Amino acid sequence: MKKNIAVIIGHPYAKSYCNSLAAAYTKGAVASGATVRTIDLSEISFEPNLKYGYTKRTELEPDLLAAQETIRWADHLVFVYPTWWGTMPAILKGFFDRVLLPGFAYKTKPNSVMTEKLLTGKTARLLVTMDAPGWYYRLVLRGAGHRIMKQAILNFCGIKPVRITQIGTVKTSKPEVREKWLSKIEAMGRRGA
Repeated sequence: MKKNIAVIIGHPYAKSYCNSLAAAYTKGAVASGATVRTIDLSEISFEPNLKYGYTKRTELEPDLLAAQETIRWADHLVFVYPTWWGTMPAILKGFFDRVLLPGFAYKTKPNSVMTEKLLTGKTARLLVTMDAPGWYYRLVLRGAGHRIMKQAILNFCGIKPVRITQIGTVKTSKPEVREKWLSKIEAMGRRGA
């Protein structure tokens, strides 16, 4: 079955290693016959702050309306971003605050704390770079950013399963190691995983 894949790059710098990883995944996915659309947060224009919370509606910018359409269209979402301060960069958090709105990603139930998940049937992959050693992130920080992305954001909207690929330590890696990671991610894209 041909997949529709949305690759969402959550790094604010367009020439980051995350962009190289996203390109490698896309190359593999396209080679397998998938259709891929990319949302590069370094290239779209939007106010990342949900200025009034949910008390007053803030109209979505054209780039965010297009992002919602891409998310609606996709069967599989691939998020590529670095770990900063134990979690995602502010631009990616702001993207979620503005795009995953009630009525689009979930619906509240009257007189209840329960919600209806509106993005069910979609799967996700997180490609997360980091400079801290993996053991430190798992044992000391207890994978905080991964848990937030998987459970508090994506699962909350109905996106399951969410698989996580941790890439690092990037800062001290040699060029040949980075190339090996790119090959691995391209192969992952070919599998549509």
